[in-house]
Amino acid sequence: MREIIFDTETTGLDSREDRVIEIGGVELENQFPTGRTIHLYINPVDRKVHPDALAVHGITDEFLKDKPSFAEVADQILDFFGDARWVAHNATFDIGFINAEFERLGLPPIVNERVTDTLALARRKHPMGPNSLDALCRRYGIDNSHRAKHGALLDSELLAEVYIEMIGGRQAALGLVTSEIGGLTIEADDGPIIVMQRERPLRPRLTETELAAHAALVSKIGVKAIWAKYSG
Repeated sequence: MREIIFDTETTGLDSREDRVIEIGGVELENQFPTGRTIHLYINPVDRKVHPDALAVHGITDEFLKDKPSFAEVADQILDFFGDARWVAHNATFDIGFINAEFERLGLPPIVNERVTDTLALARRKHPMGPNSLDALCRRYGIDNSHRAKHGALLDSELLAEVYIEMIGGRQAALGLVTSEIGGLTIEADDGPIIVMQRERPLRPRLTETELAAHAALVSKIGVKAIWAKYSG
């Protein structure tokens, strides 16, 4: 299964008026990063970056003025995503902006069936929250110390790590600890397991009469009886 973990930065919060100015994406194949990414800055053409948005991502109008428009990179975005699932944190926001851009170009929208919202996943898995990207990085021990401001590719890379952790995609640690308890070997990945033992074993649940009847039945069936392997 192919998935693209992606993020956008925008000029503001209103997809009807504001524009996408950055998109970043990380490709996963069967929940494993392939190393392929997409990262584009986009000129909003007739829209200025709102000061509140600037404080979040730090992308200025001056920086964007020589970047391509969304119309110029739309095919590149569609080619990279292909038939993959679109995975984002608070996906309603990002997909809303992407679909608004596609609508302006007369392109079909990304349907909900192709979208995974990691915020919704996090709220189901951790209902007490918090479930921001930074909070999830702390929960899963992912280093986000270099995230001074929001950035589409950086946030996509962090979200990819969070997403893999949330869905249990990483292989469990193989460092096993062995402990000898009561003549049994018990293995665990975080230390010895302590097993409480009874002072006196429980009485058998089968009577001697029942055991004899079972032995007689096995003998009657013959040597091919599967129970013969466990008798004696």
